[in-house]
Amino acid sequence: MNLKPIQPTISVIIVSWNARDYLKQCLASLTVETCRYPMEIIVVDNASTDGSPECVESEYPDVHLIRNADNLGFSKANNIGVSASTGDYLCFVNSDVKVLPDCITRLVGYCEDHLEAGIVGPRILGGDGLLQRSCRGFPSVWNMFCRALALDSIFIKSKLFTGYTLRYWPQNSLCEVDILTGCFWLVRRQALNEVGLLDETFFIYGEDMDWCKRFWTKGWKVVFVPSAEAIHYGGGSSSNAPVRFYIERNKADLHYWIKHHSVFTVACYLLISFLHMLLRVIGYSFVVLLNPAESGGRYKVKRSLACLKWILLSRIVKNEIPLSESIVLDPEKV
Repeated sequence: MNLKPIQPTISVIIVSWNARDYLKQCLASLTVETCRYPMEIIVVDNASTDGSPECVESEYPDVHLIRNADNLGFSKANNIGVSASTGDYLCFVNSDVKVLPDCITRLVGYCEDHLEAGIVGPRILGGDGLLQRSCRGFPSVWNMFCRALALDSIFIKSKLFTGYTLRYWPQNSLCEVDILTGCFWLVRRQALNEVGLLDETFFIYGEDMDWCKRFWTKGWKVVFVPSAEAIHYGGGSSSNAPVRFYIERNKADLHYWIKHHSVFTVACYLLISFLHMLLRVIGYSFVVLLNPAESGGRYKVKRSLACLKWILLSRIVKNEIPLSESIVLDPEKV
């Protein structure tokens, strides 16, 4: 007798690039203990060279593996995973995440009880077991200025100065938020169908701000559900080229501003970004002078200098392209 395959409720989509050990741990955590609903797992590999796809094929034969010939970036790879998925909910999980017991079950349960929820996310812990802040406010000229002057670090309990980082809020209560960072999302398919796929002009980073803003614009709520938990080790792919990834993060932020803000506002943002990087170069240079053995300070000087160089050499600053044009990130730099 032929049994009809069980239709999955959850489609877990994992994009991986040269993060084999993290990926193995992530896949091992996706069990009935983390999700009591029928689940399919899709791994989209962005041309890894560390044996990641071969590992999935040999150790996880039930996982649907999609092997890209090139590194297509985070957004496009996830969209490829969406096209292969069949679940009512899509769970986007970074390869360097370990899903803890009942995490997905609780996220789905919240969505089933709150039909207005489009994206929900769990409480994120770091590898050290401490809270990893995964909620942010939408960026504005004011809260970016506060970040540049480190006011959000000085006045951490002030809502006025921490509107982007949300440091005033301990992230210990269920709450609607502007942005959930993209290391772990549970998305309702009905909402995704209305909002659309991830914007593939964001090669890596920035897609979380853009997508959450689009969900809110379409009337879908973005909700932080701390009763669900996961561990995000961080750097599963970005550790391969940390300075380049830092520059790409700043490129993606600028791309978001160009897409969602006026020319004048984008110009203000560029000036604030320049100030932000300049102050950090000066500050961390003093740290290195006082303590030459401080390698972390040297790295931060290096990455801030790289971003300053990028801003100064940007074709936008030189008026070679108008601010209204989108920036397509170069995959060769990641």
